[in-house]
Amino acid sequence: MRVLIQRVSQASVTIDDKIKSQIGAGMLILIGIEDSDAKDDIEWLSNKIVSLRIFDDKEGVMNLSAMDGNADILLVSQFTLHASTKKGNRPSYIRASKPDTAIPLYEAFCDTLRAKLGKDIGTGEFGAHMQVELINDGPVTIWMDSKVKE
Repeated sequence: MRVLIQRVSQASVTIDDKIKSQIGAGMLILIGIEDSDAKDDIEWLSNKIVSLRIFDDKEGVMNLSAMDGNADILLVSQFTLHASTKKGNRPSYIRASKPDTAIPLYEAFCDTLRAKLGKDIGTGEFGAHMQVELINDGPVTIWMDSKVKE
C-alpha cells in the first residue's frame, strides 16, 4: 500500500457536482492498493498515520499526531499511486489492484482508521471520477509505502 499524506487546513471530494466529503484541519490521504497488500499493511500504515506527529503544538513545533489534535482525515483511493513510468511516456498501472481486490482492502483501511481515531473519517468513492480540493498547510506532504518501511 502506498499513501500520500497532505496536512491540510481543509479538503473536500466532489462527485457529479455534489460534495461527498469535506474536512477541516487534518490530513488528506491518497491511497493506492496493490495485489500483494494485506491486513498487516493496513495495520502498519494506519498505526503510522494516526501517530504521525505533523501537527503544530503551542510553540509551533510539529509535535502532535492526528489523535493528539483531534484532526480530521479524508481518505481517497488513487490507483495512479502505483504508476510505473519506467518505459515509454504512458504510465502503466499494472501493479494497481483491480476493484475486486482493492475495494475490500480500502474499506478495511477506512474501518481501521475510524477505530483508531475513535471518530468517522471522510472518504471519496472508489472508482469514481472525483474532484479533490485542498489547502495544503505548510506545505506538509509525506509519502509512505508499506513495502518500503523507511
